[in-house]
Amino acid sequence: MTDVYAHRGAHLNTRENTLDAFREARALGVAGVELDVRRTADGALVVHHDPVVELMVIAHTNARDLPGFVPHLDESLAELRGLRVNVEIKNSRDPSEPTYDDSGTLVGDVVACVRASTGSSILISCFDRATCRQVREAGNDIEVAWLLAKGSLGEYFEIARDERFSALNPHYSMVTPESQRHATEMGLSLNVWTVNSARDLTAMGHAGVASVITDEPALALELLA
Repeated sequence: MTDVYAHRGAHLNTRENTLDAFREARALGVAGVELDVRRTADGALVVHHDPVVELMVIAHTNARDLPGFVPHLDESLAELRGLRVNVEIKNSRDPSEPTYDDSGTLVGDVVACVRASTGSSILISCFDRATCRQVREAGNDIEVAWLLAKGSLGEYFEIARDERFSALNPHYSMVTPESQRHATEMGLSLNVWTVNSARDLTAMGHAGVASVITDEPALALELLA
């Protein structure tokens, strides 16, 4: 059965990556929620997708100065207790990102927060392979997924296995009918993003992927239940 994850919470009627969006996702009955984590100038872990919020660069701003709707990671995990949570670490060398942490400090802080939370099954993901590797090096008790945006999915299976990652999180356009079989052979899960149309949700369900990450959790639950 394919699980449904609400992408940044259920945010069609409320702001994404907020406690309200997480509460709405829970009320819908999803299996899990995907959220994004960043670090502020004073070292707090906060949940927001973009590097900037209301003209403030999060990495250069103290947590107390951010808008009140930006939650901390620990309070978000507490709100989501009992659900599965995919925590995406926003750490990239992309020019759009104001900072990149290659020291492992960000990963260490996120792992510590995840370990301190109770009652949820948590997967940490990132597009940056080195960051995923740091998560794996932090301990085998942490599940880690490598996020992928394009290319042939087949070329990533052996890399993920050799890196001892738990899963691949590819864009749905990368998935073929054979993808889940290959993932199973490699001991990997496939968590596919961001799947919104009825046609694509149904196709991913037929492919047997472990989970879909979607902006349309109500539709996904209807189709995949």
